[in-house]
Amino acid sequence: MQDQRIEKLVAFAINITKVLLIIYLGFEEVFKIIKSLRGKLDFELDIPRKWATQTYSILKKRLAEQKVAGV
Repeated sequence: MQDQRIEKLVAFAINITKVLLIIYLGFEEVFKIIKSLRGKLDFELDIPRKWATQTYSILKKRLAEQKVAGV
C-alpha cells in the first residue's frame, strides 16, 4: 500500500516536471520567434528611417539657409 502511494506521488511529480518543462520550452520558442521577427522588422524599417533622417537634415539645412538669407 505504501509502495503504491509513493509510486503515485513520484509519477505525479514527474508529470508536473514534464508540464513545467513543456511550458518553459514553449516560452523559449516564443522569445526566439519574437527576436527573429524583431531583427527582420528592424532591417525592413531601417530604409524608411534612413530616408526620414536624410529628409530631416535637408529640411534643417534649408531652414538654416533661409534664416541666414533673412527670408
